[in-house]
Amino acid sequence: MGPSPGEWWGFVILGVCAGIISGALGVGSGTVIIPALVLLWGFGQKSAQGMALAIMVPMALIGAIRYWKNPEVEFNGFVIALIVLGAVAGTMAGTELAARLPAGLLRKSFAVFLALVAVRMFTAAPRSEKAHLSSPPGVKAVDLGDGNESAARRE
Repeated sequence: MGPSPGEWWGFVILGVCAGIISGALGVGSGTVIIPALVLLWGFGQKSAQGMALAIMVPMALIGAIRYWKNPEVEFNGFVIALIVLGAVAGTMAGTELAARLPAGLLRKSFAVFLALVAVRMFTAAPRSEKAHLSSPPGVKAVDLGDGNESAARRE
């Protein structure tokens, strides 16, 4: 049985809040949707996680398109493709793991993850805007003679 008409507005308001927070802060909808579904509406952890992933798809597409249209935002298609490749494999493994773990352990793991990320965000020194263009650890940029560091080699 679905939600009562009185609950519809709560879910719509939750969606608006999740959309604003996701769009403004770049966080996945799960950081808002999962706690709300579990704590406010009594959904099980696994159900809330599954629904948050389904909700994330249209939110992420709309958000990504709007950021892509912003000339101040740099989109690196290659980096995106690499992360998507890893994320697809990771999602397959993660959903299998979630199916096997008890819901209580998942809920606590989710809470610990959010807390660790929050602490890291508060305590980490910000990197420069162009830091992502530098070589990863263990790789040294090499000048190919064109004045740009356009190749890399392992150290």
